Amino acid sequence: MVTETLERTCQSDRPGADRPVSLSEPDGIERVSVWGLPLARLTCGQTLDAVDRLIARGQPSYFITANLHYAMLSDRNPRLAEVNRRAALVVADGMPLVWYSRLLRRPLPERVAGSDVIYLLSERAAERGHRLFLLGGAEGVAEQAAAELCRLYPGLQIAGVEAPEFDAMSPEDHAALIGRVRRARPDLLFAALGQPKGELWLAENCLALNVPACVQLGASLDFVAGRIRRAPRWTHRIGLEWVWRMCREPRRLVPRYLADAVFLVKAMLRDAALR
Repeated sequence: MVTETLERTCQSDRPGADRPVSLSEPDGIERVSVWGLPLARLTCGQTLDAVDRLIARGQPSYFITANLHYAMLSDRNPRLAEVNRRAALVVADGMPLVWYSRLLRRPLPERVAGSDVIYLLSERAAERGHRLFLLGGAEGVAEQAAAELCRLYPGLQIAGVEAPEFDAMSPEDHAALIGRVRRARPDLLFAALGQPKGELWLAENCLALNVPACVQLGASLDFVAGRIRRAPRWTHRIGLEWVWRMCREPRRLVPRYLADAVFLVKAMLRDAALR
């Protein structure tokens, strides 16, 4: 098994769902601020347990897997501060965030990678009877990812698969999409809408979707579907997965990583000046 290698637009039908639920305060999850991101100090296993609690509560919520690029986007886009504040969890999907937390002497225990979490949550969903909805990605990706996850985890229930063209959707089409997801009654929703579009969309539509645990997982659906080859495991351990990806998609990723590097230097200098 893959996981053996991995350690407000309508009122909700669910009780108490007047706003997205937050785990952090009632469950006492400690957070550390890294470049403005309220990162939960959780291991990967603890993150899975936290998502289980969200599903058990049954109230609409979303969580975020944040990497360095998302930190840069959050720094540039004031709207994301509220999105991050309302999230049930924000976990560190990037070694620069983990390394910097150590410099702050409030270390995060480990990286919680969305590309790992997608498998681990799917395995647990199959074991516990949680229903899964896949939303977004290029044409055919979500279907292929759903088929692969069902192959890996027999008994996994796929509540639905959608790959809409959001830019071409009318308000009526968008409302119809929300209705289809809502009627499918999934426990988990994996979105692949891009950063920060996915996080903004989930935050805006969380209550209407009425899904207990939603998350934007970026390229993870492409990895599962086999559209993009994931970097070797050893690159993850030393924080160089980005080098592998950049070499394979230089035209798309070189400008992105340059922007991330500039942000990293500026953020560190800014923090040093405040000390």
